[in-house]
Amino acid sequence: MSLRNIAIIAHVDHGKTTLMDQLLAQSGVFRANEATVERAMDSNDQERERGITILAKCTSVLWHGEAGETRINIIDTPGHADFGGEVERILGMVDGCVILVDAEEGVMPQTKFVLGKALKMGLRPILCLNKVDRPHADPDRILNDVFDLFAAMGATDQQLDFPHIYASGKNGWAALELDAPRDSLAPLFDLVVRHVPEPKVAENKDKPFQILAVLIENDPFLGRLLTGRIESGKAAPGLPIHALSLDGKEIERGRITKVLAFRGLKRQPVDEAEAGDIVAIAGLSKATVADTLCAMEVATALPAQPIDPPTISMTVSVNDSPMAGKEGDKVQSRVIRDRLLKEAQSNVAIRVTDAPGSDAYEVAGRGELQLGVLIEGMRREGFELSISRPRVVYQTGENGERLEPIEDVMIDVDDEYTGVVIEKLAARKAELKDMGPSGAGKTRINLQAPSRSLIGYQGEFLTDTRGSGVLNRVFSHYEPYKGALEGRRNGVLVSNSDGDTAAFALWNLEDRGTMFVGGGEKTYQGMIIGENAKWDDLDVNPIKGKQLTNVRASGKDEAVRLTPPRRMTLEQAIAYIEEDELVEVTPKSIRLRKSILNPSFRKKRVRQEA
Repeated sequence: MSLRNIAIIAHVDHGKTTLMDQLLAQSGVFRANEATVERAMDSNDQERERGITILAKCTSVLWHGEAGETRINIIDTPGHADFGGEVERILGMVDGCVILVDAEEGVMPQTKFVLGKALKMGLRPILCLNKVDRPHADPDRILNDVFDLFAAMGATDQQLDFPHIYASGKNGWAALELDAPRDSLAPLFDLVVRHVPEPKVAENKDKPFQILAVLIENDPFLGRLLTGRIESGKAAPGLPIHALSLDGKEIERGRITKVLAFRGLKRQPVDEAEAGDIVAIAGLSKATVADTLCAMEVATALPAQPIDPPTISMTVSVNDSPMAGKEGDKVQSRVIRDRLLKEAQSNVAIRVTDAPGSDAYEVAGRGELQLGVLIEGMRREGFELSISRPRVVYQTGENGERLEPIEDVMIDVDDEYTGVVIEKLAARKAELKDMGPSGAGKTRINLQAPSRSLIGYQGEFLTDTRGSGVLNRVFSHYEPYKGALEGRRNGVLVSNSDGDTAAFALWNLEDRGTMFVGGGEKTYQGMIIGENAKWDDLDVNPIKGKQLTNVRASGKDEAVRLTPPRRMTLEQAIAYIEEDELVEVTPKSIRLRKSILNPSFRKKRVRQEA
């Protein structure tokens, strides 16, 4: 039986996981009477809620096509650049990839990001133009755009000679020509078998066992599971192995207790796996991502793909508010530290260091979304945390100058909102690179902007475009520091009392600004309960009730009708706060507060003139 290892890579929402559902169904993975779920590969709770792929996952299908029986190992990769650390490691396991591009939206920033990694590693991609049955699809134009992109990114002549196929992942068909029959995904399977080479390492079957770990997870029964492609030799339960770090130092010794191969959506134990196959190995407790697991006679480690450095960091500390420990059960700094270090072990794109001060840790990652996913996961596990405003990670240039990360930004927006978007981003020191119509009354804007100028802009952008705009961003490079930026324009309303909010008090405060809390909610001194309509911070009393009298008169008992409060998600709250503010995260609540709770010690906000 021949073997193929491929990755499916695409921008967010271009239909990658939906196509995976159809590939699994048409290859016979599911029984006729077996219940199936939509987006089967997105097994994580947050993936299903957010509608994006966060963790790279492997599956395997058997295809009986024109070349006979072939086992195809398929890796579903995240489409968002914040999770690019997953993609970079994965590409080292495969011999080919399918680039999925929406036939209407075309090439997006994350497509470029992943494609650049694939071309650099010498992979020859297959272009799949998805959603060609949409009303405004223009596959011919997108095909030309992709070819231009390949050329601009330095693709070789072989890589430029890429095959392409038209598909509709939702409807489960693929065709080599637009007017060809649209019955199944068989043409895509056959194209993968024809175009993607067999693993080159398959000829190393008689050499000592070696595998490079690229994914890590913990199983409650088997312990630590390390996934990778066997580079040489054979893996079998009971084989004595040791783990080597990148510099060749031995980390630990042990035996393989289980070899798990991917069969459909499940992992099944096998008696033996050969070079070229992608498997998960159990038996070691200290080895991690980028380590080499090998037979005892091997003394050199396999080279690992370098990972791009983090660009955003935030301080995570214990929750020290007056309401600490009332909603979560994991509140100690030791427990928080262990959880963060565990995450850094399995996710190479996250870096954890001790922050200045007690009980605080600096967590650096690729972007706000990646850090938001981590904090949300901890919140659901019962942790209580205090989170600072995200900051960019600066670097020092050759001449000692400070360098800051720059991002490529692509915006699709209705024509009428183009002016306000460009005006706002120009004020944030963004540079316009290109602008033109993208069809259906929309304009596509390409810019380069400092990462720090985009922190907190997403909410403002959605307001300016009435929720119709789409903003995509991806890290590009470092440039010299571009100077100070104007911060949030509005101040906040800060509670000066402890207790339950009173509807009467909030009703009287509505003239001051927008409320973040409703009536009857717990509040404390220093907690942010709303946004001030003016630029400065204002201490207010949200618990003062209506004074009662024994005289009834007309107009005394008018009904109190409150405007519904503005509720923020975790990402919105993290992006909203300023340097002197924190987000208090518990399993049940997300609150904003001042970092110094006592008003007498707090500095009033100073207005920054533009």
